[in-house]
Amino acid sequence: MKLTKEKRNEIIKTYSLIILGTFIMSIGFVVFISPLKLAPGGVYGIAIILHHLFNFPIGLSGICLDLPLLLIGTLWLGPKFGAKTLVGIISLPAFISLWEKVYGYEPLISLPGQPMIPDPSATFILALFGGVIIGVGLGLIFKTRATSGGTDIIAMILGKYVKHIPLGVLLIFVDSSIVLIALAAFKDWTIPLYSWLVIYVTGIVMDKVIAGFHGNKAVLIISDKYEDIRQRILDELERGGTYLKGEGMYNHSEKKIIFTSISRKQLPVLIHFVHEIDANAFVTILDASETLGDGFNSLREKALR
Repeated sequence: MKLTKEKRNEIIKTYSLIILGTFIMSIGFVVFISPLKLAPGGVYGIAIILHHLFNFPIGLSGICLDLPLLLIGTLWLGPKFGAKTLVGIISLPAFISLWEKVYGYEPLISLPGQPMIPDPSATFILALFGGVIIGVGLGLIFKTRATSGGTDIIAMILGKYVKHIPLGVLLIFVDSSIVLIALAAFKDWTIPLYSWLVIYVTGIVMDKVIAGFHGNKAVLIISDKYEDIRQRILDELERGGTYLKGEGMYNHSEKKIIFTSISRKQLPVLIHFVHEIDANAFVTILDASETLGDGFNSLREKALR
């Protein structure tokens, strides 16, 4: 079947995001995380432990662990890991191996005369930046609906048999066990603490990349002067909305509730004119990590990524 130009561009964009994501992640692992001996979960947490214990290359260890896990996952869970995941699993160790060759294993900041020991005052900053960089890379990969492979697969297999525990919790257990292995290997209590910091920061940044940084607001407004407020929303904010039917709890009177989504910048304007129209109005403001549809991000583009 011949691909349309739109479909071809979509495929190019998808695989470009995966390649860019794994390239960014490789910088985080080699330049920031590995020199600190941190093991923030995942296959590459194990690879970093093996590197510092036995001098194994991180990229080679990673691919040697990832490919068998991919095979096991396919056998146990079925063929749910497509070409996108395979590209990610192959490109990440390739980029890591490239950085190992080009950059080496030296920390960004070290004590005089001790080139392999990071300056303690800089460890927090390096761990923080490492978590941010890995989170950005992972977010780009997950935006394409690919997975990072590795311990995600182990968590999915466990989830098949331990159905009462959410997959996210299982993934935390698996990654935390790798962090504790690093503690046993290096006998340093600061390593698991910084590793958990990296895991936490990575998760926050990854979620932001996936959802977007726009951060719109969802607003519910209860007022008897809903028509006046509606007109100002349409005219001044150039936004739409929806009337929801409600009922007062005290006197069972019927209420019309305005539901609308606006940008952060528009929120002060909305609050001002709602108060101006009806000082007794009831307003609830909710964080909306992303709003899809007319006037906001494209629902179609999001669905087809």
